[in-house]
Amino acid sequence: MELLGMIDIPYMTVLLLFVVGIFAGFVDSIVGGGGLISVPAMLLTGVPPSVALGSNKLGSIFGAASASIAFLRNKMVDYHLIKRLLPFTFIGSMIGTLLVISIPPLYVKPILIILLVAVMIFVLTNKHWGTTSTYHEAKGLILYLCMTIAFLIGMYDGFIGPGTGTFLIMGFICIGFDFLHAAGNAKVLNFFSNLASLIVFISLGYVNFLFGLSVALGQIIGATLGARLAIAKGSSLVRTVFILTTTCMLVKLIYDYFVSL
Repeated sequence: MELLGMIDIPYMTVLLLFVVGIFAGFVDSIVGGGGLISVPAMLLTGVPPSVALGSNKLGSIFGAASASIAFLRNKMVDYHLIKRLLPFTFIGSMIGTLLVISIPPLYVKPILIILLVAVMIFVLTNKHWGTTSTYHEAKGLILYLCMTIAFLIGMYDGFIGPGTGTFLIMGFICIGFDFLHAAGNAKVLNFFSNLASLIVFISLGYVNFLFGLSVALGQIIGATLGARLAIAKGSSLVRTVFILTTTCMLVKLIYDYFVSL
């Protein structure tokens, strides 16, 4: 499939994607879930779903990079752990991207809905969970479990995408990180999962560069602002946005699932 051309595109469409990118980048940099904003907007342009996903990855990678830089500069990332998880997330995302081109993601949505409901119940009933960091070092069985989770979430990112940051944050909190440091670790992993997925989409020709770069410009602005706000306000803000975003994800997934039946 040839790369889609970049001519005869209404200026309003490009402007809309830029604005959407700002909002998506802002939310995604804090707790993930920006794809719930940018992917539907990309679909409204009329491009095929596979091209919408590929073009969105091009935009998302810029947002993830901007947020990652902010978290790295403020020492909110655990290098020692991240470097061990990166290969698994990267490979998982590539496999997931190859799957999404051939397998409808409809069958995965019921599982995601159940997981998100469980996440919401747990976070709401454990108000102090993720407010302080108790993490020391992941080793032995815990490290292998982290590698497995990194691979599976990477595969999910390549397969569907929206909510990857949310699941990564949950994983890091489970091993002892607070919300803020979990968000920093999650964003770096999310950058590399986006990169792996984008490589596959570009190689197969499923990217509209004009649309993707329009979202990218907005994502850079939104992600930088969101990451700085999260760092300034701390874990309490991240937790609040996490709950709001997860609720929105649930509503969107449930609606999409029943509409598609």
